[in-house]
Amino acid sequence: MKLLAITPLIEKFLSHLKNQDHLSLATIKNYDFYLKRFLLASKITNLSQLDDKLINQYRLWLDKQANRFGRTLAGSTKNYHLIALRSFLKYWQNQTSLKAEQIKLARLPNRKISRLENSELERLLESPLRIKQPKIIQWRDKAMLELLFASGLRVSELANLRTQEVRLERDDFVVLGKKQKPRKVFISNQAKFWLKKYLAERKDQSPFLFIRHDRATRPGKIKAITARSIQRLIQAYARAVGIKNPVNPRIIRHTIASYLIKEGTDLQQVKNLLGHSSILTTRKYR
Repeated sequence: MKLLAITPLIEKFLSHLKNQDHLSLATIKNYDFYLKRFLLASKITNLSQLDDKLINQYRLWLDKQANRFGRTLAGSTKNYHLIALRSFLKYWQNQTSLKAEQIKLARLPNRKISRLENSELERLLESPLRIKQPKIIQWRDKAMLELLFASGLRVSELANLRTQEVRLERDDFVVLGKKQKPRKVFISNQAKFWLKKYLAERKDQSPFLFIRHDRATRPGKIKAITARSIQRLIQAYARAVGIKNPVNPRIIRHTIASYLIKEGTDLQQVKNLLGHSSILTTRKYR
């Protein structure tokens, strides 16, 4: 078999992924990380060195690795490493004797999808108004939570919203999701009410819908609130109102999907609202 240097093949494979509309940049970045990790562990230099024995050695190597918290890798994380390798092999299937199907994934127990109970959601939505803080922050955070629940936005999408994109005289607006794909999302009357209060209170010229209001913010240096800051705020509000289980924007999206399906909303409509690339993802909430 012709000797093919593996590093250029990985680079070409990653370039191919960038042209696939159904893959996010984060997914491609993860594939890059997993494949480079495989090279580090295996120390191979060409494609012909790939065989069953090497894959088994790689599995053992993954078993000994730790995550950033010092714990052994979860079964799902080890599977992600192998999925990246399988995808790479499938792309180069005519150049290797080892086929993607030969790399078996570990069986994992069905994971229960976390979601908020109705009473927890109500407490979370009211939490910004229960905490003593400047009213502009109360109104901003109340508007963010109401909009998150009404629209099913990802936290990154929420952080990147610009004021001109959300027309408060309408019941919907268009957001650019993964791979800059536009999709229509809805806005509730509650979200509109709190957005109007928040925007009326602002005196700045920032184009962003949600901005920072901390003391360190100086005139002319106004910044949009970050996705990470929104995540931290949600976690802090959840703790403040006594919600014991972890809460993050993804769990809010899970709650929205479950609620809509329970109310009889068509699966395809829920898929479109949340921006899922596959309806199989949406079906998990039934």
